[in-house]
Parts: sequence; C-alpha cells; structure tokens
Amino acid sequence: MYIIMLGAPGSGKGTIGAEICNEFGLKHVATGDIFRNEIKNQTELGKKASEYISQGKLVPDEITIAMVESNIKDLQGVLLDGFPRTTDQAEALKAFMKENNKELVAVINLNVPDEDIVKRTSSRVICSNKNCGASFNTVFMPPKVEGICDKCGSKLTKREDDNPDTIRERLQIYHDQTEPLIEYYKNEELLETIDIDIYIEDIKERTTAEAIKRINERNH
Repeated sequence: MYIIMLGAPGSGKGTIGAEICNEFGLKHVATGDIFRNEIKNQTELGKKASEYISQGKLVPDEITIAMVESNIKDLQGVLLDGFPRTTDQAEALKAFMKENNKELVAVINLNVPDEDIVKRTSSRVICSNKNCGASFNTVFMPPKVEGICDKCGSKLTKREDDNPDTIRERLQIYHDQTEPLIEYYKNEELLETIDIDIYIEDIKERTTAEAIKRINERNH
C-alpha cells in the first residue's frame, strides 16, 4: 500500500501522516529526511544535491526522483510526504510503481485556508531540547506553563522562519509548484480532499479518523 500526503506547509501533513502510518503499518518517507540522509552519508546523489543546495538552487527533478526511488524500492507499505512536488515527479512515480508492481491507494489532500495556516504556524513554539523536539501553539495548544515544555521542562523557542511574511512566501511557492498535483490526482481518481477547520478542538482526531475511513473505503 502506497499513500501520498498533499497539503501546504503547516497544513498538518506530518502529524496526520504519522497517525496513518501507525494505523496501517506504513513507513513514513519524507523527502526532507531523504535529502539530509543522502547528503550526510555523502552518497553520489547526496553530493549532487548538495551542489545545488549550496548555491541556493532547486535540486533538479531527476536527482530528487532517483533519491526517492532508491529509498522506497524495497518497501511494501509507504506514506510519501513531500513527494511528488510537481506533475513531472508524479509521472515518474507512476512509471516507477508500475515497473515495480506497487499500488498507489490514495492521495490525501489536506485543505486549509492560507490565513488559517499563517495564524497557526506563526504562533508555533518548539522545545529547545533537540532530544525532545515537542511542538506547542500559543493560540491553539498552549503549554501548561508559558514558555516551558510540558514534556521535558526545557525552554520553548520560536523558529526564525515562522513569521507571517515567510509563511506566505512558502505558501505561494506551494500554490505555484505543487497545487497542480491536486488536479492531476483528481484526474487519476485517487484524490481525497479533507477540508480542515483549525478552530475545532479535536481537529487532529477528526482529520485522522476521516483520512483512515477514506483509505479503508478505497482499499476494499
């Protein structure tokens, strides 16, 4: 079983994706993690990617595709987070899956209004203890003690790029580059769009339950 998570930065792909992985026993494969590991291990693909990244350039599709394929070719159950980002990558993934007898069951698209993402992401704080990494939100999920991590007691900090202007820039890049995938997978009859209201208290549980329900319906 293969599943793709779509959604703008800050839409909750990582959180909901982790719950889906737990439910179906899938391996969570995030493109960002693949890049970091390939570069850290100085693989040939990692070296090529690093050259582009160090110059502030986008890594070409062929390198990204090769990295992802080499990391998933031996896996039977995968949730892809951050890939594909373009329709060319989607076409390459489709060909890869056909060649390797793998099945894409569903594409879960988390739809959150931009201004809701800006509000939620700009109020996010994270634990300064890298071994903990817990995340809180001063508006929607505040810590019990202001500025202090509930889990380990370390100081909570704010990421430099979690400011409204930077968040809107990331959202615009998403709309320009990745949003065409929504129409692509709609035409492939694989798309499941879940509209999210971030002001609902149990939004994580509701969204997870809805995503699992739709995957089960497609898988039977």
